[in-house]
Amino acid sequence: MRRLSFAATLALLLVPLAASSPASAQAWPTRPVKFIVTLGPGSGTDIGGRLLADRLTKKWGQPVVIENRPGGDAIVAINAFVSAHDDHILLLSPTSSFIAHPWMHDNRPYKESDLAPISRVSITLIGISVPHDMPVKTFGDVVALAKSKPGTLNWAGVTGALDFTFEGWLKASGLDMKKVPYRNPVEAANDLATNRVQVYESAVAIAQPQLQAGKIKMLAVVNTKRAPGYPDVPTIAEAGQPGLTIDGLVGLFGPPTMPMATRLKIAADIKEVLDTDAIIKDRFNATAQLVAPGGPEEFQKSIEAQRALIQKNAKDLGIAERK
Repeated sequence: MRRLSFAATLALLLVPLAASSPASAQAWPTRPVKFIVTLGPGSGTDIGGRLLADRLTKKWGQPVVIENRPGGDAIVAINAFVSAHDDHILLLSPTSSFIAHPWMHDNRPYKESDLAPISRVSITLIGISVPHDMPVKTFGDVVALAKSKPGTLNWAGVTGALDFTFEGWLKASGLDMKKVPYRNPVEAANDLATNRVQVYESAVAIAQPQLQAGKIKMLAVVNTKRAPGYPDVPTIAEAGQPGLTIDGLVGLFGPPTMPMATRLKIAADIKEVLDTDAIIKDRFNATAQLVAPGGPEEFQKSIEAQRALIQKNAKDLGIAERK
């Protein structure tokens, strides 16, 4: 070593440092991983999350567990995730669960920068359903009924941007419908089947058991494209209400301290699982979800596009962003 120049010695010392970031990314996870889910058991996000967790458990050699933390307009789950300060505790959530929070809640317990996008996972198909015996055939019929009987119809929806968009649409359309809040979206589907609620906007996966039982009927999907499993159900734009259009993006988030190399590794692993596992694709489709993997940058762009849509809706409705 005495014969080495100072520059050569320094270069040797820096080699391990230069390799440390990729090496640490390759080593992740080093212990069990937890996905905190903003919705309850039976939701599309929960079903998809459990399928993904099963495959990643095998790929990573570490248990991947699901913890459902519904309620509080997704703030309960987000707060639990942010408070953990743990790069092995991640958030699995529809972006619609929180994208409208700046226009809905004062004094939020988290900042936008607390959620670092890792991977887009899927697109959840969102339907608008009514009780099977309700005397309507189209969503246009629901609008006409609501106009003829103001204040008599109840509605329920999924937390966040979907609720925000629906409420904004009601206001812009001059319709009076009463919202019924639910912690568990499955309970809302059950109440829809018994006509305690007359209109329900939810992931198709939540409504599917009641749809298959013939107790409710789906009149439209709010996505940009029709649901493959329900080709005869129009999009909400085709039903004459384009202002209700929004895609249910679902993705995984980590803490802001998580290195980009680790985020890229996780995203690549998720993409490999979703692209190569035909069974998981079929099961996603069976629960009205479309596999749509995307890395951190692509997922961030999807979020920004959705946020711009919500911001425009808020401006049109005269709703100011809250602090």
